[in-house]
Amino acid sequence: MKNKTFADDPQIQKHRWWILVAVCLFTFMSTLDASIVNIALPVMSRDLHIPMNQAEWVVSIYLIVICALLLVFGKLGDTRGKIRIFKVGSVLFILGSLLCGFSAGLTFLLIARAIQAVGAAMTMATNNGIITEVFPFSERGRALGMIGSFVALGSIAGPGVGGLILAHLHWGYIFWINVPVGVVAWFIGQRILPRDITVTHAPIDRAGASLFAIIMVSLFAAVFIGQEIGFGQPLILGLFVVAVVALVVFVRLELRVSDPILALQLFKNKRFSISILCAFLIFVANFFFNVIAPFYLENARGMAANYAGYALMTFPIVQVVVAPIAGTVSDKIGPELLTFIGLVLISISQVGYMLANLGTPLWVFMFFIGLVGLGNGIFMSPNNSIVMSSVPVQNLGVAGGINALARELGMIIGISIATTVLFSAMGHYAGHRVTAYLPAHPEIFIAGMRVAFMVSLAICLVATVITGWRLFRRPARG
Repeated sequence: MKNKTFADDPQIQKHRWWILVAVCLFTFMSTLDASIVNIALPVMSRDLHIPMNQAEWVVSIYLIVICALLLVFGKLGDTRGKIRIFKVGSVLFILGSLLCGFSAGLTFLLIARAIQAVGAAMTMATNNGIITEVFPFSERGRALGMIGSFVALGSIAGPGVGGLILAHLHWGYIFWINVPVGVVAWFIGQRILPRDITVTHAPIDRAGASLFAIIMVSLFAAVFIGQEIGFGQPLILGLFVVAVVALVVFVRLELRVSDPILALQLFKNKRFSISILCAFLIFVANFFFNVIAPFYLENARGMAANYAGYALMTFPIVQVVVAPIAGTVSDKIGPELLTFIGLVLISISQVGYMLANLGTPLWVFMFFIGLVGLGNGIFMSPNNSIVMSSVPVQNLGVAGGINALARELGMIIGISIATTVLFSAMGHYAGHRVTAYLPAHPEIFIAGMRVAFMVSLAICLVATVITGWRLFRRPARG
């Protein structure tokens, strides 16, 4: 009885694809809400009568809360039950989404957004672990590939979906659209999600969880506020110092406690560590594209926002189609080769972006957008499969939390580095400080874009080399 698993239960196996649907819907919505709000910020700023820098906290607080809580909810999933945590998270996410749509002032919106983020963190931290437990090994890559598809679709589709909603409806519908979809997913989950059977009941490392939250909050508050007021200000330097000190104390504590919030011993597994690192690097690179491509298409090329949104949707559409196929193939041939092929394609796409200019035919640029979607689709599913298959079943929640954390950190750091590199390079070529697109000098933007994508290419090449080293070293170990 102790060794019973979901894969042995015929009733659960009968409903496993419906379980995947419920999990994927919340995965899509929680990742979509990290990127969809950006396009609505100017409208929110006018409607709520607040400056743009205050409106940007609607995005920032969501990302900070998620990053601060992913590990603790991953651990709670292992100790109290992943499905239980997922169900509570889905209710909080729906409630937060409902509250976010009301124009009741910035404070109310930020509180609602924090509630939504808590729910999102609970579902993000447990989704991969649930699917890894439910699906047999022979189908795991395909199932994790579907989750990877919805992560990609949610992460990248925000500007396009948000633009379509704003063209016809009040900005509140950006959040309210989650409510009916979430209720349907919740009802499916209530009917077919089983009771947890892998529960350790271990005590929670509260000191570690608190320290990790301090690290995340101080680090990203420093990043977001620093972009606004400058990184040399005493407040920003102080926040960075707090983050570093808390990190040192956190690592020392986690190495001493018997049941840490972050199981550092997982990183002794090279397959796990390399896959987490590469996922982080690729999300950093992807968000270079997310930041820069709208400037290129709308400002430099003069495309209407809705048409630029359609062009950018090439990325997630290709990835959504490819990821489940790559997951199925990885179930048959193993994931390592596919992760390497995917990273090579992503690297080639960065070269294409780097060489683009004002005269580049649009179909050529869209070809490279599709290529990065193809590369991500081939890379993400097998990479998730490696991460989740490299840990014992009692640590699936923690592994899922770390995997989601790598994604969210990659998103935040990618946006921060991309904007910093782009505007610094533009400032270098312009001969003065630049903090926005210069309408009279598109050539300065193109020069800055080239530098930014050189950095992005270097990041992709690091991931490719590391993964290639793992792939070509594998036969020597066997």
